[in-house]
Amino acid sequence: MNENLIKPIKNTDQYKQVIAQIERLLDCPPGSPEADLLEVLSILADDYENKTTPILPPDPIDAIRYQADELGLSSKELAALLGGKNRLSEVLNRKRPLTLKMIKTLYRQLHIPAESLLAA
Repeated sequence: MNENLIKPIKNTDQYKQVIAQIERLLDCPPGSPEADLLEVLSILADDYENKTTPILPPDPIDAIRYQADELGLSSKELAALLGGKNRLSEVLNRKRPLTLKMIKTLYRQLHIPAESLLAA
């Protein structure tokens, strides 16, 4: 890719060329013209990646398990949030859908993004 003519990335071949150029520029000195070029190319590559491979929110049950693990919550603590041990078991085993009340509680108490809890 010509450094003097920077264009949006429109296909996989152009993306690969930009990535190769980014790799060559990774060790450039901060504040140099090469560092500026690296920043611009990185923005273009990130934009292309976001357009072509969007990251979907995690499955709601996976999000609950992950966040509970991250926060070090016991099954008993998680059950208290969801309405009891049996309800927790049913939800985690996908036998009972999350209710709006559960979603609100998980969002507020565990800070799980609503888009993850509402993903189907």
